[in-house]
Amino acid sequence: MRPVLSALLLAATAATPVLAQDKPAEPKSHAEALKADVEKAWVRPPVEEQASTSKGSVTVRGQKIAYTATAGTLTIRDDDGKPVATMFYTAYTRDGGGNRPVTFFYNGGPGSPTVWLHMGSFAPVRVATDDPIYVAPSRYAVRPNPDSLIDKTDMVFIDAIGAGWSRPLGDKTGKDFWGVDQDADAFARGIMRYVDKFNRWSSPKVLFGESYGTLRSGAVGAVLEERGMSLDGIVLLSTILNYGVRQPGYDQNYQILFPTFAATAWYHGRVPNRPASLEAFLTDVRAFVAGPYAAALAKGDAITDAEKRDVARRMAACTGLSEDFILRANLRISLSHFQTELLRDRGVATGRLDTRYLLNVGDANADSPEDDPASTAITGAYFAGFRNYASQVLGYKTDMPYKLSARDGTFDWDWKHRAPGERYPQPAPNTAVDLASTMRTNPDLKVLFLNGYYDAATPFYSTEYDVAHMMLTPALRQNIAFRYYESGHMVYLNPRELTRMHDDIAAWYDTAARR
Repeated sequence: MRPVLSALLLAATAATPVLAQDKPAEPKSHAEALKADVEKAWVRPPVEEQASTSKGSVTVRGQKIAYTATAGTLTIRDDDGKPVATMFYTAYTRDGGGNRPVTFFYNGGPGSPTVWLHMGSFAPVRVATDDPIYVAPSRYAVRPNPDSLIDKTDMVFIDAIGAGWSRPLGDKTGKDFWGVDQDADAFARGIMRYVDKFNRWSSPKVLFGESYGTLRSGAVGAVLEERGMSLDGIVLLSTILNYGVRQPGYDQNYQILFPTFAATAWYHGRVPNRPASLEAFLTDVRAFVAGPYAAALAKGDAITDAEKRDVARRMAACTGLSEDFILRANLRISLSHFQTELLRDRGVATGRLDTRYLLNVGDANADSPEDDPASTAITGAYFAGFRNYASQVLGYKTDMPYKLSARDGTFDWDWKHRAPGERYPQPAPNTAVDLASTMRTNPDLKVLFLNGYYDAATPFYSTEYDVAHMMLTPALRQNIAFRYYESGHMVYLNPRELTRMHDDIAAWYDTAARR
């Protein structure tokens, strides 16, 4: 604690008045008022926008690129100009780059800060990882990133309100921002504030969301279009656009998970007569899921025993699970059961975010994992790396804690969503509707989906299914591209696949974000 503040608080504590019974409270002393003001200042960040700039350089594909890094806050305001929240961001702009594209990055959760994308993917520096293993504290390191996208775009990484260093202002609380539409409104205002502040209206503009951030991008893109800001591109990494299918009683969720189960079994050597090519194997799996498996699930209890056994046999051939196990599950394998059953004989469970990661289980009979090894393997390295980097390199100083998540005791996300043109709100959001609407309004908008084969949190087949049901014309479907990687939810944890992903995105920028 700073000495001046400490002294003021001690003085304030010593000056507490004694109130006589049945008498009105006497006015606060000067020390008490000062103490209240100090405490309020701790709770609420300043309305004034903060910024700390620094210089750096990184070599990407043999080219040394000088850039300016800015870590700071954006004050967003309501329609009457009242400040309602401060959003922390870190921006990287190429020196002397001219009117380049600017891309806005954010993670998901909902309620997560953007430390994962910032410190793992395409910033000029990244946390060193070698997947799929636990990153020990002795190996924590932040290094120059030769796969940075600074060669193609300026980048702005933004924290969600209530997470990282983003906070509500004034009389606003987290509840005012914790919801599908509330969150989309806040991010749209933050992006427009950045564009206003740094005069980027004529620059090509791209959204880059990961996980729940992809659902956010569907909504934010529609909000920005409505408010007069048309986008050039949207990049969706590890996509979840539709939460409706996750409700109990919907068989679609079993279908969309199954190709990921098959990919996982292939990776761990549990597929009988394992094919040499994962891609060719998954082509056959997709055909099975869209045909015989979907038909079997649609029949419900009307399915015959013979058909059920035939489907179970084919499921076993794709996953290495026993036919008996599949039949006992009535052909409907939950994620947690798959994670614990696939390698039960080895005493390990697979990860969820990345099924290549393995968890040593305490109970070999458990029907769900105790934790997600793909998350715990890297969390310490990412947060330690960012906190040191923000202070020592970016030069951003604050007494406010950097929150690993907004999910505290008051967190209660509002899942209702009103999509463009819909009369009533959706009880569970599907922003594929928003994305389709935006693409129809702006036929030049390009969309790139990036998918990890071993991602069981946002399965790649779910993305394919939702996109196939956006009801776009053939011409608009040409604006959508898919890329796939042998990695999980955070594709960038695999250094080799990060290099491939950089090159895929760089080629996409050459067509999607040119003026």
